[in-house]
Amino acid sequence: MKPRILVVEDDANVVQGLLAGLRRAGFDVEVAMDGLVAQERAVNECFDLVLLDLMLPDASGYEVLQAMSGRVSTPVVVLSARNELDARLKSFELGAVDFVSKPFWIEELVARISVRLGRKEVGEQKRAVIGECEIDLDARVVHRGAVDLGLTPIEFNVLAWLVEHRGHAVRRSTLALQALGLDEPNDRTVDSHMSRLRKKLGDDAALIKTVWGIGYRVEKLG
Repeated sequence: MKPRILVVEDDANVVQGLLAGLRRAGFDVEVAMDGLVAQERAVNECFDLVLLDLMLPDASGYEVLQAMSGRVSTPVVVLSARNELDARLKSFELGAVDFVSKPFWIEELVARISVRLGRKEVGEQKRAVIGECEIDLDARVVHRGAVDLGLTPIEFNVLAWLVEHRGHAVRRSTLALQALGLDEPNDRTVDSHMSRLRKKLGDDAALIKTVWGIGYRVEKLG
């Protein structure tokens, strides 16, 4: 599955260039064009990285960083025309992992993002455990002891997406698009696949929590 990036930027021309460059580089990119929307999405949805402008309507990039601090571990790369030392230091103090000045080369930005994502544990993980079940992310099988649980490809996609984004609430719409491959979100279809997945996981299904009004979250890994 493609790394998912939230671009927080209010300049439509910059957004257009970022979408083209990042998607061409193999990223799944979504956009928030004001600070309040960015806060809500960055805290409540699953992204592998947030690309954040500082000067935004409704709430500044600093406020977005503050809202994320202590609540999610998503790395944030600041992308800003503010190049003074104070802006850089404040961004890092609030939790940013990198600072890229505008104007920028899209190739350099892609390289910086790739470095950050390459250091993530999720990107390196080939196996995971949920309760008594072992998930082989390469072979795409789930075993309890020596027993193959016989997950369908879609059921495996759903479980793998939740495990790779463990600790975060995953929206049904995200599962529909990313795990089920639907062109449009369909909550009922997602819930139907989740019901069948939970039956196959048995007692370990209790580790997949329903987040009411949003979707699902893997509570913890054994």
